[in-house]
Amino acid sequence: MYKVHGIPFTRTFRVLWALEEMDLPYELNPAAPQSEDARRLNVSGKVPILEVDGAVLTDSTAILTYLADKHGKLTHPAGTLERAAQDGLTHLILDEFDSVLWTASRHSFVLPEEQRCPEIKDSLKWEFTRSLDRLAPRLEGPFLMGETMTIADIILSHCLNWAFSAKFPIQNEAALAYSKAMRARPAFQRVAALGKS
Repeated sequence: MYKVHGIPFTRTFRVLWALEEMDLPYELNPAAPQSEDARRLNVSGKVPILEVDGAVLTDSTAILTYLADKHGKLTHPAGTLERAAQDGLTHLILDEFDSVLWTASRHSFVLPEEQRCPEIKDSLKWEFTRSLDRLAPRLEGPFLMGETMTIADIILSHCLNWAFSAKFPIQNEAALAYSKAMRARPAFQRVAALGKS
């Protein structure tokens, strides 16, 4: 049994979605970022946090990689060319999408008000759109790696969802179709329902 700490509308969604896709049992503690529970387990106070076998794992991508490797799902085997391509896509998504959205969030509500620079968001939206247009030709699908869904799909789909809620314009038709198909997955829907309860 895994214990996940975090609220679903954060990057915790990624971990919950992976657990649902792999049909693995878990317990959820809906700890908010910077809450006492989160800071007790992670010095940064960030979520998600995964407790397993007496160990505490942090960072959504690290947790996804651990789960995928341990259970042999949502990943290609380590040491293969397919895994190297998957890891390359994962890092591209983190660099070009996740980091841009996180910077926008920090300058919207995370940083102290006197440290925010809201004007940066226009530049970040431009950067996000440019990166998405460059990635879109890879969305021939149904997944980023062709017929195999991987953790890269979970991260990209979460970033696209995050972009919608952050009011980043997404006009690329391939990206919109991909996002719609990923959101329709039963495992995604189950996690989305958790966030509404």
